[in-house]
Amino acid sequence: MSKNKSARPTRAEAEEAVRTLLSWTGDDVDREGLVDTPKRVARAFEEWFSGYAEDPYEFLRRTFKEVNGYDEIVALTHIDFSSHCEHHIAPIIGKAHVAYLPRDKVVGISKLARVVETYARRLQVQEKFTAQIADCIASVLDPLGVAVVIEGAHQCITTRGIGKRNVSMVTSRMLGVFRENARARSEFLAMIERGR
Repeated sequence: MSKNKSARPTRAEAEEAVRTLLSWTGDDVDREGLVDTPKRVARAFEEWFSGYAEDPYEFLRRTFKEVNGYDEIVALTHIDFSSHCEHHIAPIIGKAHVAYLPRDKVVGISKLARVVETYARRLQVQEKFTAQIADCIASVLDPLGVAVVIEGAHQCITTRGIGKRNVSMVTSRMLGVFRENARARSEFLAMIERGR
């Protein structure tokens, strides 16, 4: 059962929770360097997780049909993002590559980046993040196909636990022609490589 949105803790409760965690580390929460940290952390959380207050589907609603019959891949590659894993609240830093093959309408390219950004600014699992972006684009634009590739460096594996540096997780979701047609898929993957 999910919590009712009205049960969201207050800002003061959030700041007190940060004080508790800081105290739990063994540090003195009343020392000069930490006294304002709970407020700073609450403000950071508002920014990092602002995606919960946005509807990525709305960004794609305004489309354009006057494209002179354009019927090739539309791709936006190397979109920088930062997110946080839902297991440790550790940063995920990476790049998103997004493409679609229009059926009869296109969308402003900044909107594709906004879809990525909105989902990135939520607690995430990279596989879910990848699927959410692809499914959103497919649902609103109804294209012939959608392709999403995400490359992410997970700080939960690089800074703790196994401590493996310089590793990147790659996930993809291919829908429509990108799943069914190897040539379309290869063309999109080549676009990613050309941008490196």
